[in-house]
Amino acid sequence: MLPRGAGAGTAPAQGAVLDLTLGTLRDYGRVHALVGALARGARPQPEVEALLWCALHAQRSGRYAPHTVVDQAVRACELIGRSQAKPYVNAILRNDLRHRTAIEPRVAADPEGRWRHPQWWIERVQRQHPGHWESILEAGNAHPPMCLRVNRRRETVATYLRRLAEGGIAARPLGGEAVLLERPLPTSRLPGFAEGDVSVQDYGAQRAAGLLDLTDGQRVLDACASPGGKAAHVLERAAVALTALELHAARARVVGENLKRLDLPAEVRVADCSRPESWWTGPAFDRVLADLPCTASGVVRRHPDVKWLRRETDVASCAARQARMLAALWRVLAPGGKLLYVTCSVFAEENEAVVERVLRWTPDAHRLPLPDGGASTFLPCAEHDGFFFALLAKAC
Repeated sequence: MLPRGAGAGTAPAQGAVLDLTLGTLRDYGRVHALVGALARGARPQPEVEALLWCALHAQRSGRYAPHTVVDQAVRACELIGRSQAKPYVNAILRNDLRHRTAIEPRVAADPEGRWRHPQWWIERVQRQHPGHWESILEAGNAHPPMCLRVNRRRETVATYLRRLAEGGIAARPLGGEAVLLERPLPTSRLPGFAEGDVSVQDYGAQRAAGLLDLTDGQRVLDACASPGGKAAHVLERAAVALTALELHAARARVVGENLKRLDLPAEVRVADCSRPESWWTGPAFDRVLADLPCTASGVVRRHPDVKWLRRETDVASCAARQARMLAALWRVLAPGGKLLYVTCSVFAEENEAVVERVLRWTPDAHRLPLPDGGASTFLPCAEHDGFFFALLAKAC
């Protein structure tokens, strides 16, 4: 199932493997249900079942000839040390081709097979987003869009769109500095990427910088900065003194590298934002960007393993941690300053519920309407991922 002419270890082969892996993970609920239906409830050995997940995804994707999928899956049995499973794998895949019409209703009757998300996740989204739950789940199974952020310090969206068109790359503007590509492509093909003219950043994520009400000279804190996209966008929009915190040294290096490519100055520190006493000695910050760790339920199509690794209890755990982190960050915000709380989650417990909790705890905090007039919740769709935004102000 590799592209023609691609050998193992080549860039095309690596890309094909990544595409197959991510596709299978997005499709996991369905292919898991398919194996159960085709094997009549008797699960095969774990290695063989994983091979069947990949093969069934490939076979049903329509991107490969069915006989090629069957042939390569049978051959792969040797590579995983399960040669004795060749007849079994061959039979399962051929039965899927022969009996698909009969099997499909059984898979569709299983919510996890139909929606390709865990049962608890499906029920939560149904309950919290009754008018949009189907589109949210469908977005979580789709290939993510590739959106660019034009560096406004270097050029305009209009001029960059012309550069893309000259290179035969189809794209359209979304608003602000955002440009949506018709189809993803390597950054090496983007004009001016190495020079810092443009960055890759989801349109939803780009909303954050515009909500911070930035002006030159402000002291700004990006509390959880990795990989540095929002920090860079802040610096592209205003000449501020920015401090970027990241808990892990390796991720902090990525932040530094991204800012260096864009030639943007910032203080990047390895620190735990929830423990200000370990890194902060003042003065206070005029703006705090608190894009906090969450379940990532709004960006699950980019990390399709997350929905199967998460547990229902993780939602409450994340929410409790977010509230503690916001309480700590409130201490470093100057009177009259603003804090933007951001998650890439669609779960209310991590969003509105956390804001309500913080407002109860914090008498000098009040919530402001978002400057762009938009809703706090940005549900995932074909143009952007799912995000939540809440802007809090500190009394003078």
